[in-house]
Amino acid sequence: MTSMEDSLQEIQALRDKVAKKKLPISVKEYIDTMLERVARSSKFGNYSYEYEGAARYIYWIASIPWGEYSKDDLELPNAKKVLNEDHYGMDLVKERVLEYLAVMNLKHESDTKTPIICFVGLQGIGKTTMAASIAKALGRSFERVSLGGMPSALELLGRTRANPDAEPGLITKALIRAKTMNPVLLLDELDKTGSDLGSRASVMASLLEILDPEQNETFMDNYIGFPMDLSKVFFVLTANNLGGISTALLDRLEVIKLTGYSDQEKLVIAKEFLLPKMYAATGVSAKQLAFTEDVWPHIIRPLGYEAGIRELERVLMGIGRKVAKKLLEDPKTIITITPDTVKDYTNL
Repeated sequence: MTSMEDSLQEIQALRDKVAKKKLPISVKEYIDTMLERVARSSKFGNYSYEYEGAARYIYWIASIPWGEYSKDDLELPNAKKVLNEDHYGMDLVKERVLEYLAVMNLKHESDTKTPIICFVGLQGIGKTTMAASIAKALGRSFERVSLGGMPSALELLGRTRANPDAEPGLITKALIRAKTMNPVLLLDELDKTGSDLGSRASVMASLLEILDPEQNETFMDNYIGFPMDLSKVFFVLTANNLGGISTALLDRLEVIKLTGYSDQEKLVIAKEFLLPKMYAATGVSAKQLAFTEDVWPHIIRPLGYEAGIRELERVLMGIGRKVAKKLLEDPKTIITITPDTVKDYTNL
């Protein structure tokens, strides 16, 4: 087979890849023109360079889920069940979320914009998991983009193809991972974005373009070069506090503040959520590892008050791992954690 025939087969493979996607007409026409140019260049010795650039671009174009949307589950009883299964307490937060879903339910047939929620609260309090629960309740894909320390808005918006190593931005990549154009997309650590004031201002301005319902129907990734509709994306943002967030951006956010858990709430969470998780993760059973009631204050407040449950989960996982090691040494071991023995199984 001649090199010309090889070239034609490679070009046809790209055509076949594009044909399987529901591309916008303007994008399809551009890709066809690009492939024609690649075919012509093969006659003049520039095929390899032209083909590699075209193949990389077409790969990204064909990976975007153009026109693909998942169907929402807007039944409030199901949403309430999911939120209660995933989170104990937080009743006011759950109520607000259910209110937003109720509006989406009533207005689903019209062109209603989804809310842009911003969860604000201390670390470990459940902001990220609440966003994941919203996706689960709706039956949507869930993806996360970290804004913490982001050096430039180009991380979000992509770089033009003039740069040989250019790729799409993080928003486009999140849609590709989600495989739909209407995922729940978590933009995490909003208050920590930007390494300096200039980069922070740049990222905030780009977020306005991404989140603003008046603009995001025609969101433009610098690498892709064609508008993408973000209006059906359910954006959820998180922040530890509202300091450093631009006023213009705050005006577009529905801020929901998450407060800390009480010791009693932590006790329920530990027993009903974290213990089963620890048993499953370590392979230790409840028959092999038990806890007396009076030991829980030592586990819940090992280092004083903590608003979230991250440290509580770490302590329980640490106990489980130490018990797992003992079980390997003696499978008949049965351990009960008491106030007198808890320090033997923790690093406190």
